[in-house]
Amino acid sequence: MHEYDDVVLSCFLKKQKQLFPENVAETLEEAEAFLEDCMAVVVNSVQEVWEYFDEEGVDMEGADEEEILSAQEVFDVGDGRYLIVEG
Repeated sequence: MHEYDDVVLSCFLKKQKQLFPENVAETLEEAEAFLEDCMAVVVNSVQEVWEYFDEEGVDMEGADEEEILSAQEVFDVGDGRYLIVEG
């Protein structure tokens, strides 16, 4: 089971429409349940975002850091961490 703190959950609630056409959660509890169902991952650095995509077999050849971080499924939490949600 994943643990998502309030900062991560609030980030997802605020930015969820970058990945989904409409809100999938309205409260912190709904956001946590949704992220657990999606098996979303919180990573601590840009390098870990790269490693995650590499492990998942995502083709990143020719992509730079800006392109990776602007992917729809990458949410910048704002404190150096990133939430990755598979849509």
